[in-house]
This record gives sequence, structure tokens and C-alpha cells, in this order.
Amino acid sequence: MNIKLDMVRIGENANQAAFILKNISSTLKNNALLRMADELEKESGRILEENKKDLENARKNDLEQEKIDRLVLNSDKIHKISEGLQDIASLQDPINKVLSMWRRPNGMDIGLVRVPLGVIGIIYESRPNVTADASGLCLKAGNAIILRGGSEAIHSNIIIADILHRAAVDEGLPENCIQIIRDTNREYVGEMLKLKEYIDVIIPRGGKSLIKRVIENSHVPTIETGIGIVSLFVNHDADLTMADRIIINSKCSYPAVCNALDKLLIHEKIMDEYVPRIVKLLRSNGVEVRGCEKTAQIVPDIIAANEEDWNAEYLSLKICIRVVENVDEAIRIITKYDSKHTEAILTNNYSDSRKFLNEVDAAAVYVNASTRLTDGGVFGLGAEIGISTQKLHARGPMGIEQLTSMKYIIYGNGQIRE
Repeated sequence: MNIKLDMVRIGENANQAAFILKNISSTLKNNALLRMADELEKESGRILEENKKDLENARKNDLEQEKIDRLVLNSDKIHKISEGLQDIASLQDPINKVLSMWRRPNGMDIGLVRVPLGVIGIIYESRPNVTADASGLCLKAGNAIILRGGSEAIHSNIIIADILHRAAVDEGLPENCIQIIRDTNREYVGEMLKLKEYIDVIIPRGGKSLIKRVIENSHVPTIETGIGIVSLFVNHDADLTMADRIIINSKCSYPAVCNALDKLLIHEKIMDEYVPRIVKLLRSNGVEVRGCEKTAQIVPDIIAANEEDWNAEYLSLKICIRVVENVDEAIRIITKYDSKHTEAILTNNYSDSRKFLNEVDAAAVYVNASTRLTDGGVFGLGAEIGISTQKLHARGPMGIEQLTSMKYIIYGNGQIRE
């Protein structure tokens, strides 16, 4: 098969579907989303059978455990994926929403309205739930979607995409509203990145190497998502009981995701009290703890952290600890090493909390809350297609509004330019 021609065909089909989708009613889109959710639940047995194939292949190929963890599906996860689609259906339709309207001195009425982006390509790794989340969000925002999942999840992704596609088309959405690239040949990604004529935006969601490849090679505009090197600073006046709970949740509740904690910064005024306490607690939860020189003076058997640790997104039960002089040093460390994803401060000092919020440059910045809360569902967006760490055109969890653009509409009655 000619891969280039195959991708052009997929692009053309997506373009045709997008032309229809931009004018489809909210009712029709919502009915399709609800049917997609129902069909996933009904077909959960088939999905789990395909997922078993991926898990067997992953173990045969010695895939890292954190990637296997993200690959696993079960009945509960399928139910949550289904609920995510239902949540998207319940959201207000953003398309053709009038954002503002004003009249010019010459009598023209000018409006600004939301419109779909058009065709969205998403290239992702490991997580089969992205197949459903991305499809649901794109359709609700009036976009056609081209899915290219990783080879490690090919069976899970294809069965989910096929179920969603059949349900959407049965409810009246256009035939090619959801398309998945069924071949694991990496050349498809290269050809997909060249389809500027057909794809309006590409969203890579995965590890550093995937995102780097897409950003450096894409002819299509891209939105960078996924990498999270996450820090949390415990100030000298923090509630340490609350800190224990937040740190364990941030690190241990699901370590293989981008909003999990990687670096823990502790104010030097509380280092003698809090460093041994939190190290013990982290270790009791199975976390491998690394630390700076000051940390090692307090806990001598700690693993020494190196420069690579400070730049690491662990995606596993590892963490590194650094003692800092004050909130200013904490902000400097975060600015130097982190990925502009999610950062947090634990403090009861209003001035320090405001300084942290104002000076830390990240998509999500917290005071006294877990970093694991950076999520489209938690933020009330229904679900997310990814968490953007850039500033154009979207930042943070990307829900349906972030999958739209804007258009000026102008009503005149004969005006010309003088």
C-alpha cells in the first residue's frame, strides 16, 4: 500500500466530514455521544479481549511497567470512559456561540462567534482511553478526528474507535467523522505530519521523544501536550498534616501520569522536622526517594539526586527532594527545571501564596491542593484531549472550547471603505 496516498485519502475523508459536522445540531451530536457511551459499555467484553492482546504483547516486548499500567483496561475503567462521554454530551455546545457583539459608528454590527477547528489529528501513546476522550471532545466541538495511537495499544484503540464510529454514524453523524490509522508503520506519522492541506491541527500526547518528533517535523500547526515535570514546595508555615496527605496523593495515587509529583521542595526552616518525616512516609508507600546534599545530611541513606533527576518526569514511584532557602529559591528551581505543566505551594502565608501564583509560569498553579487535580474532568470540562504546556492557542486541560477557533461575523447595509 502507498502510505502517502492512504494518508491523503484519510485527510480528504476527514475534510468532507468536518464540512458536515460544523453545521450539525447539538441534539444530534449529543445523541451520538450518548449512544457511543452506551455501546462502549455493551461491548466491554470485546474491548477487554482486545486489550488482553496488547497486554500480552507488552509483556513479551518488555514494555516498562509504567506504560503497561497506562495500557490496562478493566470494567471500571470502561465505565469511567463511558461516563466521560456522557459528561461531554451534557456540556453546552460551544459552536456558533456569540462571544461578543458591537456596533461601529458606520452602522455595521460586528460579532465574534466560536467555530470548529476543522480536522484534528491526535498522535498518542499507551492510553486507550484517549481514543474515546479525544473522539468525544472533537465531535462535540464540531471537528472530525484522525487518531494515530501507539503500536503498544493497537488492538484496544482499534476496537474502541470502531465501536465509537459505528455508534456515531448510526445516529446520523458523517461516515468519516472518526478515523483511526490501523497500521503501526511509523511512516504513517511522517505522512500525517505533512497533511497541512487537510489537517488543521495536530496534538501529540505522549513522551518526550514523540512530542519532540512531532514539533520538529510537522508541517501542520501543533499543540504540545503531555510532558509534566511537576514540583511542590512546602513552605515553613505549611500545615504538615495536610502536606503529608497532599504529597502522598500527588505522588502515589497514579504515578504514571503527567500531573504526578516529581520534585518536592522543602523550606530549610522545617527541614530537620519534615524531611525525615516525609521520607519515611514516602518510603512506606513504596516510593524511591532521592535527595540533595542537605537532604542527605538529615537522611544519610537517601539516594543522591543528580542533574538528570531534576530534569526528570519519572512516571513511576520515584521522587527527589531539595531543601530551599525560601519561596524565591523555590520559584527559581521550578523555573529552571520544570515543564510549565503543574506546580504547587503548601503555605498559610497569603503573601507567599500570591507571589507563587503570580511568578510561577505554568498551565496550572495550586495553593494547598494536590497536583493530581490538573484534569479536564476535575476542572468541569467533561474530559480532556490533553494538557497543553504552551501558550498558543490553548493552555492547560483542553476541553471542547479549546478545540474551537473564532470567526468574525459582520452585518452591514451597504457600507464601503472610504
